[in-house]
Amino acid sequence: MTISLETKVPMLHEFHSYLYQPEWRYTESKEKDKQVLEDFPTISLEFRNLAEVYQDVITDVCRKMGVGMAEYLEKKVNSVQDWDKYCHYVAGLVGIGLSRLFSASELEDPIVGQDVELANSMGLFLQKTNIIRDYLQDQLEGREFWPREVWSRYAKKLSDLAKPENADMAVQCLNELITNALHHVPDVLKYLSRLKNQSVFNFCAIPQAMAIATLAACYNNKQVFRGVVKIRKGQAVTMMMDATNVQAVKAIIYQYVEEIYQKIPSTDPSSNKTQQIIASVRTMSLPSSTIVSRNHYSPIYLSCAMLLAALSWQYLSAMSKTSEEYIQASEN
Repeated sequence: MTISLETKVPMLHEFHSYLYQPEWRYTESKEKDKQVLEDFPTISLEFRNLAEVYQDVITDVCRKMGVGMAEYLEKKVNSVQDWDKYCHYVAGLVGIGLSRLFSASELEDPIVGQDVELANSMGLFLQKTNIIRDYLQDQLEGREFWPREVWSRYAKKLSDLAKPENADMAVQCLNELITNALHHVPDVLKYLSRLKNQSVFNFCAIPQAMAIATLAACYNNKQVFRGVVKIRKGQAVTMMMDATNVQAVKAIIYQYVEEIYQKIPSTDPSSNKTQQIIASVRTMSLPSSTIVSRNHYSPIYLSCAMLLAALSWQYLSAMSKTSEEYIQASEN
């Protein structure tokens, strides 16, 4: 965020080529993750040690992502189509690239890498969830990713949604965006049902389970505009333990869409659309078996999951503290 556009735009367009330049690095970033750019020769060396089939996938995705990110440095997210396009560039392409790698490695069938629509939906669901949840954090840092086409029906400025007097309209806007994100859930379930490798499945399924739980926590919740809405630590660990097969994930999704359904206000402008997409998800996620018991997991797996949960909790707690400090400063 601290790099000027004059420098950043050309870098984004050419970034994929830097993977083949052993000495390329960038040392003028002031961001906390600047080490990635400063130590880039270490990354590019590992890239060049990969088989050519993997290099081709990574280069292609980096090239497309660089062009897309450069486009949205100078363009706002105005329409819902812009929202989908932006999320495609920053997350959908990641889903597509990973899917192509899963297939190229023969860990998964060719169809996983070929069906770019499903892979794109996997990324869009995660990215939209992050954008919805991070409303306040993005406002603090001067970023706006909620589509104007939606929020302009509820407020004159996106920042106005955080004002107490606009709480009801803000929640209606929030619910509309969550309803939009839920339309990706059928694709998520179809994608996960195709996966055969256990490691690949866990890698893909756990973030999706976290996302649906996050949307359920955010739905119809004014706290999104006041601080950080977060799922409980125990809740996160349970999902990490359980999301290891498609039936278990279906049960998790069913649980959280039911939670959303129970919170739909009859007066909400999006209530009919929300009910319709939940009805569609229900037909795909009706639990047909009991979730696997956590007692079957090895101590190493449990320890890794607990560590991931602790790190996630620490991150969310830090974001919550930042938001609370901002609110207190505003009140003063």
